[in-house]
Amino acid sequence: MGAMTGSLLKTYADCDALDLASLVKRGEVSPMELVEAAITLVEHLNPQLNAVVHRLYDAGRASAAMVDRHAPFAGVPFLLKELGTAFEGAPLTNASRYLQDRVATADSQAVRRIRAAGLVTIGRSNAPEFGLSITTEPRLYGATRNPWRREATAGGSSGGAAAAVATRMVPMAEANGGAGSIRLPASCCGVVGLKPSRGRVNLSAPADLWYGGVASFCCTRTVRDTAAYLDALARGPASEPQALSWPEESWLQLSARMPRRLRIAFTVTSPNGMPVDPQVKAAVLAAAKELEGFGHSIEEHDMPLDGDAAWRIYARMVPARAAAEFRRLETVVGRRVTRDDVEPVTWAIIERGRGADSGQHARDDQELRQLGRAVADDLMPYDIFITPTLTQLPRPVGYYDMGDGDLDRYLSRWSDAVFAFPFNISGLPAISLPLGWTADEIPIGVQLAGRHGDEASVLAISTQLEHAMPWKDRRPKGGAPS
Repeated sequence: MGAMTGSLLKTYADCDALDLASLVKRGEVSPMELVEAAITLVEHLNPQLNAVVHRLYDAGRASAAMVDRHAPFAGVPFLLKELGTAFEGAPLTNASRYLQDRVATADSQAVRRIRAAGLVTIGRSNAPEFGLSITTEPRLYGATRNPWRREATAGGSSGGAAAAVATRMVPMAEANGGAGSIRLPASCCGVVGLKPSRGRVNLSAPADLWYGGVASFCCTRTVRDTAAYLDALARGPASEPQALSWPEESWLQLSARMPRRLRIAFTVTSPNGMPVDPQVKAAVLAAAKELEGFGHSIEEHDMPLDGDAAWRIYARMVPARAAAEFRRLETVVGRRVTRDDVEPVTWAIIERGRGADSGQHARDDQELRQLGRAVADDLMPYDIFITPTLTQLPRPVGYYDMGDGDLDRYLSRWSDAVFAFPFNISGLPAISLPLGWTADEIPIGVQLAGRHGDEASVLAISTQLEHAMPWKDRRPKGGAPS
C-alpha cells in the first residue's frame, strides 16, 4: 500500500468515525493524516471494487488543513454520492452520459452541513444512472462489486457508498434513495443504513421529491455514527410543512440509552407473496428472539399491503416526475435528451413519463398517499416493526439490467425490495442492520422500522442489537489491514 503502512492504517481501519474524530481532538492524529490514510486505501482497494468514481484528493487535503477540531466528525474522510449533491468544482453527472460534462458551480446545503460537521470530502461514490436501480452498474462508470463476493451486486442506488464503508475506505459515506436505496446496499455490503422519517432532514431539495419518498442520509459501520450524523444533518427551518419536533437530547445520547420494554412485531412473509430466502428468514427470526430475551414484547404481524399493487402505483408515478426533471435538465445541458444519451431503461422511463395521463397521475398521487397512511396506521400499535431488508441474498451483477428496455420486466425485478419501499411511501424511519451472515460470510440485512418521528427508539433498539449481535469487526477478505 505504498509508504503509509503499519499502525496508522490499522488504526484508521479499526476506528469508526467518532473514534477517529476523538483522536483528532486529542491531537493523536491530524486530519491530514486521516485523509492520506483514506487516499491510500482507496488507491489500493478501489481498482477491484469500483466504489469511488471521482477522486477529490486535492480538495480533501485543502479542507483537512482548515478543519474545526471541535466539530463532531473533525477530520473524518467522507464520500459524496455521485447523485444530486453539488460540490463546487466537482463533477455532477448523476452517472449519466447526458450529464458527463456537468460540473457543480456551488456547494449544496448538504455539503455545507457536512463540512460544518468536520467531515472531509475526498471523492464521489458510484451510483446507477439517476438512481434508477437497486444495483450500481452505470454504463458511464461500470459496476461496483460487492466486497464480500465480487460477482454479486453491492446494491443500489448507494452501492458505491456501502462498498466503500464496508472495506474501510471511509468510515461513513453519503447515501440517498426513494425506494430503499440507502438500506438495500447497506444490506448487500454489511453496513448500517438509516432512512430517517419524512421531514427529519430538510436540505432545500425539490419539495416532495418522488412524492415525499426520497430521503438523504448516509451509510456507516456503527449505530452511534449514524446517530451522530443525524444530529449533524437534521437541521431545517421550522416553517417546513413536514418539519418534525426535536428531542431535548441529541440522537447520539438517545441511541446509547437502554430502551424501555417495547412492543415489537416482526414478519417474514412478503407483502407481494414472493418467497423469502430461508437464510434471510432465519436472520429476522434470530433478531426477534434476541430482543425477546431482553424482555421486549414480540409478536408476528404480516403487513396487510398488496405489495404489487402499491409498487405499480409508485412505478407509474416516477416516470412522470422523471420526464419533468429531464425537461429541466434540457435547459441546463442546452439540448434535448436523446435515446443515445441514457440507458435503455432510463429512456423507457422518460418516454412513459411523457405519455402519462394527467388524470391517472392525480389519482395515483392520492392513492399512494393513502397507502402510505395505511402502512403507518397498521403499524401504529408497535414501537418497532422488524422485516427482511431484501427478500433475497445479493443478486449477481447484471441481474437488474438497465440495458433491458422492457420497463415492466425491469421493474418486476424490484420485488426483492418489497419490504423497503413501503417505508419510503409512508415516511416512517427504517434502518438496515447487518444482523445475519451466511456460512460463506455474505451479509444479510434486517430492517427495523419505527413510528413517524421516532428515530430515538429505532436507534436505541439498534444499539441493543449491535451489542448483542456485533458486526463492527467483520470485514471482507482482501480489504483494509486488521
